[in-house]
Order: sequence, then C-alpha cells, then structure tokens
Amino acid sequence: MTKNRSRRLRKKLFSGEFTVYGFAVTCRMTEHSETDYDQFIDEFIDLVESQNLIVGGGSSQEQFDCFVVSNNRYESPTEKERLVIERWLLSNPIFAEVNVGELVDVNNDI
Repeated sequence: MTKNRSRRLRKKLFSGEFTVYGFAVTCRMTEHSETDYDQFIDEFIDLVESQNLIVGGGSSQEQFDCFVVSNNRYESPTEKERLVIERWLLSNPIFAEVNVGELVDVNNDI
C-alpha cells in the first residue's frame, strides 16, 4: 500500500526524498601494537573527515566496528565514498578481514 504523505511529514520521517543512508564497517584485526592502532585511528579519522563523513563505533583487540554517515543533514554517503573507505581499509595491514556493508536506510533498516 502506497502512503500518500505530505512533503513536511516525509521530511520529519526521513522518508522519500529525505531518506538518509549510511553503511556499516566490520574489520577483524591482526596482531598489532598500540602504536599501529593509534596510527590507524588517526589516519582513518582523517580519511573519513576528508570525505565529509562521520563515523561512530568501537573496537576490541580483535575487531573494529563502525557505522558511517554523511556530516550533512539529509545527505548520504555516495557509493564512491563507500568504495574509497573500503579500498583504504583493505590496503591497511592491521586487518585480516574487512567487510564494508551496502548503503542502508539509517532510520528504517538498522
């Protein structure tokens, strides 16, 4: 059933043309030093900010998990930005396995 909603309501509900997308990142880490990890975090934050994105997440000794969204309201990361992040993570020797998810609706698919 199609819902006929006003533009104002679609905006409040982040639906239709106001849908916001993001993507999940899960990485399994190799053996690494604290210095290697600190360097990775600094470089990763620089990369994410250079793409005008925001990241939130956490890590343990074995795994790094985060979710990436746009820094701008009502905007989403592009497929190109997702691929930039994925390629950079795959090239980093601190990870044994990298999984970058597809773009998903932040408000309804998580």
